[in-house]
Amino acid sequence: MAAPDHTTSEPDEIRAEAKGTAQVPLSVLDLVTVGAGRTATDALRTSVSLSRLAESRGFHRYWVAEHHSMPGVASTSPAVILAHLAAHTTRIRLGSGGVMLPNHAPLVIAEQFGTLEAMAPGRVDLGLGRAPGTDGATAAALRRTDRLNEGADDFPEQLAELTRFLDDDFPPGHRYARIHAVPGPIQATSPGGVQSPHRPPIWLLGSSGFSARLAGTLGLPFAFAHHFSAQNTVPALDLYRESFRPSAVLDSPYALIGVSALATDDEKEARRQIMAAALNMVRLRTGRPGLVPTPEEAEAYEFSPMEREFVDSWNSNVIHGTADEVRSGLDDLQKRTGADELMLTANAHSGDVRLRSYELIADAYQLPTAAEPQAGEPQA
Repeated sequence: MAAPDHTTSEPDEIRAEAKGTAQVPLSVLDLVTVGAGRTATDALRTSVSLSRLAESRGFHRYWVAEHHSMPGVASTSPAVILAHLAAHTTRIRLGSGGVMLPNHAPLVIAEQFGTLEAMAPGRVDLGLGRAPGTDGATAAALRRTDRLNEGADDFPEQLAELTRFLDDDFPPGHRYARIHAVPGPIQATSPGGVQSPHRPPIWLLGSSGFSARLAGTLGLPFAFAHHFSAQNTVPALDLYRESFRPSAVLDSPYALIGVSALATDDEKEARRQIMAAALNMVRLRTGRPGLVPTPEEAEAYEFSPMEREFVDSWNSNVIHGTADEVRSGLDDLQKRTGADELMLTANAHSGDVRLRSYELIADAYQLPTAAEPQAGEPQA
């Protein structure tokens, strides 16, 4: 079967229009963070509230990221979470930011995201990364092998296999030619079959140059993790644009960047909140992952000189403060990087603080206010 032509769907499935006074589209990256004294259920309820807020205020897409063995991050199963969010939203694009391809068989991912596409036709993104999303021991448990480098090194081949499963176009004689990802295109060729014209567009994610070059070479959209690899952002985006070759998916580059951004009603409170998130990162980086601490715990914590240096470096890449200060910081970052879209992640102990941050940012950019969709409404 010939691969479908995605060119006609590009404007609404990849590119987006800026809303309000924003220079580029704004989106949301949700790590489903769990604060001390809270449960994973609390975190997932916040995700539902946040996805509905994002949809009602004109954020373009809502992605969740795959992480493992981190008590403070409940996003171990993006496909499961996205299915839940699909039931509570009607318009916003939902996707993975991302699924770590080496952790999974390509056929499984094709089946999962084909199912999501059937649940929410025309609004599912498949963002793929090649990092494990965890430590080496956990990655070995996920992949049932200690040869972790092989998974990363084989990423282009795994990507090609996944793409063929999504398009159902293995060539005759291929060992997988008679295997089909369902839901998927094979259903359209079965007697009486009717199949959705959509399939989830693939995005490549990265924090260095490897995926930037690969995305450019393949003509795919690219998402860069500025929120934890800020020093590599401009070089990676330059490499992506220089490497770009037009494809059936895109005729010109399209890059978004993930940005840590937290707005509060005053600057002092923003500083308190990001210190709690920074303490969480200190513990994670020193092999002591836990729940996101409260601001009070962070205020009482005695940082060592080395930890203080890390915190200062980490927080320098978190755009925080009042709504106007965050808007100014985001605008400056977009101008400096030329990003086509900004995907904002707000890390804080409290779900209410995270929700308030997105409300403030939406107001600062005069994003439209729409009636909040009701759970159970028909999918758009």
